Amino acid sequence: MATHGATITWQRGEDTFLDNRYSRAHLWRFDGGLEVPASSSPHVVRVPFSNPANVDPEEAYVAALSSCHMLWFLNLAAMRGYRVDRYADAAEGVMEKNADGKEWVATVTLRPHVVFSGPKAPDEAAVEALHHDAHANCFLANSVRSALATQGSWAYQSAA
Repeated sequence: MATHGATITWQRGEDTFLDNRYSRAHLWRFDGGLEVPASSSPHVVRVPFSNPANVDPEEAYVAALSSCHMLWFLNLAAMRGYRVDRYADAAEGVMEKNADGKEWVATVTLRPHVVFSGPKAPDEAAVEALHHDAHANCFLANSVRSALATQGSWAYQSAA
């Protein structure tokens, strides 16, 4: 099995820290060398102690689920002979309180818009099957307890 890692780095800098008035900005470093500025969500920790320009863990969670679903969808579409020209998703995660009053990402809704072209046009049932199978195969969807829904659209472009 594969192992996946990331290095997360934070430094106090000049902040006092013990007064709880410190920056939550930090850095995610991935194995390929990419560095992503991260922070707590401004919905969780107010600005200036969070940086709304940076990626927060909740956004990354939603993006990772969307990305995993998309990658499986593209793979399955290609295997089934459907040419995909474009895939865009306006994914959204909703925070709620659980029975213990703790906040969690209770629902993630994927809203993919997929554009197909080529000699083989999928019908609505075929697109639904692709999304169903992508969800069933997505490693991350199989790893979480949040509800994950897909409310997508699709289009077919015939050669003019």
